[in-house]
Amino acid sequence: MKPLRSNTLRASRPHIPGYGIPESDEGLLPWSHVEKRMTESLNYWIGTVDKHGRPHATPVWGVWVEGALYFDGSPQTRRGRNLAANPAVVIHLEDGTRPVILQGEALEIKAAPPELRQKLAAAYSDKYRDQGYEPGPETWASGGLYTVRVSQAFAWNEFPHDATRWNIE
Repeated sequence: MKPLRSNTLRASRPHIPGYGIPESDEGLLPWSHVEKRMTESLNYWIGTVDKHGRPHATPVWGVWVEGALYFDGSPQTRRGRNLAANPAVVIHLEDGTRPVILQGEALEIKAAPPELRQKLAAAYSDKYRDQGYEPGPETWASGGLYTVRVSQAFAWNEFPHDATRWNIE
């Protein structure tokens, strides 16, 4: 399965009135910054909404593989049920000083191809072996695997100077 984002990334400044966001494009972060932070992060906060519009957030483990975030979990969890009813999702890293925030849709991959399951199992094992999690490729043979189609992302290291927004089409 190919990453669920296209090749069109447009970087600009986020609209955050009253915080001194520069008007020029000088100092915008490169997309590689997002990919590096997503790859290196151990925990991701997944925000969903239930059928009544109430927010729900859970920390999860995940991997950034070939330009996309993958995370797993039972479709029967509150998060899984929320995503089945409404795929809108927001992903945050734990770092509030140097955040990366992704917005988009999380989609369950119900029949992941064997080669993708192999890549993901290797990535999860490499990343979470010290925490005792080494899934095999069969882990997601019948579901419970999600990926995120990112539509917008935000990041900064030195707010407000390098605050960057990407629109992804």
